[in-house]
Amino acid sequence: MKSLQSFVWNVLLVGVCAAGMPRGAGALPEAWSDEAFHANRPEPRFHLVRHSRDLATAHTVIGEPTFYEVRPADTLLDVARYHGLGQTEMVEANPGLDRFGPPQGQVIMLPTQRVLPDTEYDGIKINIPEMRLYYFRPSEAGTAIVTTFAVGLGRDDWRTPHGKFHVRGKTENPTWVLPESIKTEWREKGKHAPNSIAGGTPENPLGLYRMELSIPMYALHGTNMPWGVGMQVSHGCVRLYPEDIKRLFPLVPVGTKGEFLYQPVKVGARDGRIYLEVHKDIYTMAPALHRQAEALLEARGWRELADPERVMRVVEEQSGVPIDVTLDEQEPAIKSEQFSN
Repeated sequence: MKSLQSFVWNVLLVGVCAAGMPRGAGALPEAWSDEAFHANRPEPRFHLVRHSRDLATAHTVIGEPTFYEVRPADTLLDVARYHGLGQTEMVEANPGLDRFGPPQGQVIMLPTQRVLPDTEYDGIKINIPEMRLYYFRPSEAGTAIVTTFAVGLGRDDWRTPHGKFHVRGKTENPTWVLPESIKTEWREKGKHAPNSIAGGTPENPLGLYRMELSIPMYALHGTNMPWGVGMQVSHGCVRLYPEDIKRLFPLVPVGTKGEFLYQPVKVGARDGRIYLEVHKDIYTMAPALHRQAEALLEARGWRELADPERVMRVVEEQSGVPIDVTLDEQEPAIKSEQFSN
């Protein structure tokens, strides 16, 4: 039987093809380079959202699913970075596709739609399983403005922590003072371990901008290895693409509150439809994802409005893509985002 994700993917693709295949927002660079990314990459979108338990008024799903036709010499790494996506979410949305050499002409899904995490819409929220940062600013009563960025997080033996924090400082061209634990690790690998690496140098893994957090030894910063964004590669800190940290840095005042969340399962709504998004439990901290999905639907009063078979299949696939699980006989709706700006 065809999977639910494949069914929805095909429904969306037919609609997109009928209108002409988009190749992403903005003019794609002819050559993938840091200069091309800085010059041509689309600006991040800001979305107006409303957190509500009322299905008719809730607007907690942002963006639209889009598609891209692979050009000669494309890799998923390049395409992901250009569209502000992380490596893991690109691979999960396109299972089985070679990230280094996808076939020319292949149409791939860009996971540019997402359900917002279940949290207060204020400050910085980093959802660890989806490796994504959300920055919320309250707007009018009951609404907020949000923008989002892909991030790289701590590998399994250096896990990014879970909990609340605030931004205690901001630094441009930060010097990296190596912790003793990292110097020990480097020495064990036969690598030279200096006490520090000067700010602004290509060898500095912090990139050009750093936001220090109240959690000791942790920060949000850029990177000198952008292809690691959206992967578990750091010693626990949060890495953003160089162009993303440059955009986020001036927006966030010192003192901004934040939180590391762990929500592999997210439930949201838009246009009166229920969406379920499920990611892999990367730190094995959230067993029984199906029970989590049922509990979230129950908490919102939407459980009887969701198709249990679709819910089960979305949980099983863990594609990281929002899927319409509304209980009815209609195909998933494809509607414009009328509540965004």
